Amino acid sequence: MWHAGTNHESSERTGPLRNLPPQTREGNPAGSRLTAKLLSLSRRHALVLSGLALAGWVTPGLAHKPKGEARLPKISPAPEFTLTDQDGKAVSLKDRRGEVVAVTFIYASCVDTCPLLTAKLVGIQRKLEPKAASKVFFTGITVDPERDTPEVLKRYGQAHGADSAHWAFLTGTAEQIDDVTKRYGIYRKKQPNGDVDHTFLTSIIDRSGTLRVQYLGWRFDSNEFLGDLRLLLREPRSG
Repeated sequence: MWHAGTNHESSERTGPLRNLPPQTREGNPAGSRLTAKLLSLSRRHALVLSGLALAGWVTPGLAHKPKGEARLPKISPAPEFTLTDQDGKAVSLKDRRGEVVAVTFIYASCVDTCPLLTAKLVGIQRKLEPKAASKVFFTGITVDPERDTPEVLKRYGQAHGADSAHWAFLTGTAEQIDDVTKRYGIYRKKQPNGDVDHTFLTSIIDRSGTLRVQYLGWRFDSNEFLGDLRLLLREPRSG
């Protein structure tokens, strides 16, 4: 879940928990589905997130429907954003209405978890049937806007084999990134060595712009993620 120079993070599937300080829990099996589990956080990160929650920041949540239910819950309207993609073009979430959108957070100079998460999502996108793939869009938003120019993100996407027809790697001003990370419940802090500590949270948004499910970390079940995409594609668009 955390980038701190290691690959030790939890991977869970979640719904939202807003404005409550997170609590620690040891031993969450990587990739398991959350129903009423608690996030596995280090003491340092638990304290940081507690402060953010008390300040009114949205933190990733807990409650989620158990496996086997036919419909994902509607969490809330997904936070809107307009950022700049790897080709220097403006990309807005509202412009993707009618598509299922996956939103994650990475940075190009990350050497451990970000590449693993990106590779996993690229692999998931490739597994979609052509008709489904045309209606699913993936976005990777940088948490390091000072270094991640469109050119840098274009090289990052190419290095991971991301299909630019179905992927956007997004950057913006420091203020824009501060805003979008806050509204998606992403903690980020740049370290003196240039690394960026940040939450690894991937959100899936339905065709009507509603946030439906979130995945923590990168060790989640790819087939479960694919199943959620396909499930949302089968739902009629509303709104």
